Amino acid sequence: MTRLGRWTALTAAAALLTAGCSSGSSGDDKADEGESSARPSAAAPSGVPESLASQTPDWGRCKATAGSPAPGDDWQCATLKAPLDWAKPDGETIDLALIRAKATGDQRIGSLLFNFGGPGGSGVSMMPSYADTVSSLHERYDLVSWDPRGVAASEGVRCRSDEAIEDAESVDSTPDTAAEEQAYLKDAADFGQGCEKAAGKLMAHVSTTDTARDMDLMRHVLGDEKMHYFGISYGTELGGVYAHLFPKRVGRVILDAVVDPSADTMGHAENQIRGFQRALDDYLESTGQDPEQGSQKIAGLLKRLDARPLPTSSDRKLTQTLALTGIVLPLYSKDGWPALTSALAAAEDGDGSELLALADGYNERDPSGRYGTTTHSQRVISCLDGKQRPTVEETKKLLPRFEKISPVFGTFLGWDTAGWCHDWPVAGQHETPEVSASGAAPILVVGNTGDPATPYEGARRMADELGKEVGVVLTWEGEGHGAYGSGSDCVDSAVDAYLLKGTVPKDGKVCS
Repeated sequence: MTRLGRWTALTAAAALLTAGCSSGSSGDDKADEGESSARPSAAAPSGVPESLASQTPDWGRCKATAGSPAPGDDWQCATLKAPLDWAKPDGETIDLALIRAKATGDQRIGSLLFNFGGPGGSGVSMMPSYADTVSSLHERYDLVSWDPRGVAASEGVRCRSDEAIEDAESVDSTPDTAAEEQAYLKDAADFGQGCEKAAGKLMAHVSTTDTARDMDLMRHVLGDEKMHYFGISYGTELGGVYAHLFPKRVGRVILDAVVDPSADTMGHAENQIRGFQRALDDYLESTGQDPEQGSQKIAGLLKRLDARPLPTSSDRKLTQTLALTGIVLPLYSKDGWPALTSALAAAEDGDGSELLALADGYNERDPSGRYGTTTHSQRVISCLDGKQRPTVEETKKLLPRFEKISPVFGTFLGWDTAGWCHDWPVAGQHETPEVSASGAAPILVVGNTGDPATPYEGARRMADELGKEVGVVLTWEGEGHGAYGSGSDCVDSAVDAYLLKGTVPKDGKVCS
């Protein structure tokens, strides 16, 4: 069980279907005329050696990746070099994979950089599939994204083999006995050791702060004086950290599906328990069920699966953990609710195939048994960011509170706090991220009242921490993870007006 919602559901649902590209260009493709010799005029990050500050991306045709065809001719890929250790910027470097589609119109504003969440989501793979959603922005912006350090084509970390991932499905993530607790914690420690072996020295240099500094180098190399940015889910935390580090370089910044920057490890768990239970209640009401009774029925199914996993159409079993993961995915979007109804009915009839398929979608497992590495990168990054390492005893004290909030999600996300960074090889950096950005231009913070993974309350807290006259909240009374492009003309028009014209909506504006 991974931390739910730290990777945007848009990525999760599309993980096996989106087009991708490599970080490099094809050998016979040339950079756009004038780019190879033109030095960006934008202010360079301080302390960056000339060899990095003066680099120009060699944009070329994107290549296909395993399981994904190359995107269309509008897309270009390149590699950016960044310091491995930002405390030693003139030392060893790493390669970061970039992708872009140039602005289609004449009145170009600049680059609009996207991070789709995680941490651990691949922007290189996701950006082409998201282009239709942001088509109204493409005329005036180059659409740009990247694989952050430690992710996918940017020296992505794989902590465990596909076979070992599948073997770990038998580990009980809500242990009831001392033996199950021991197995759960051993599996967590083994995962961390696998990450350390795979990542090596990179393990200590994949923090959100490191990536925010990469972004400022990217801004400079792309030739932008200001950072124009669209962050979703975890991408909102990254955007907040960037604004804190470089407030005077903030241009037009959107934070959608907002992570609560004031929450520590236990606080994030409680937020998500409330958020997913709220979404489940809304789903149950939509099907004519009483939310309390419906939740207890689902909790009963999960309890039965804890003792006896269900058969499926394959040789794999539907465990309690896989079932919970399968329930989570369709809660990210109202469009997924019919699939949840069907899968729950099938499970009640003794067939776990549909819930297993939903779980595999969340876990990036393809039909051949190959898994994506998003959750590997996610864990490496978040365990370097967060300093807290809750013990089993601390977790057990909070379980009754979590289970009262949600009989479905409370136990799972409670235990996750103990196992996620258990016996982690690298110390965490902070209790909570610093996002105060006094002096920055207004940042538009978009919250959705029905968001399961990043509950609405986080939007107001982000705005408050960004600072007075910086954080501006736009509320959508809707369902699903994220607001922009989710069906609200009110939200879309407000975001477009801000990004295209610089029109800042009134703080507290509500779209119903």
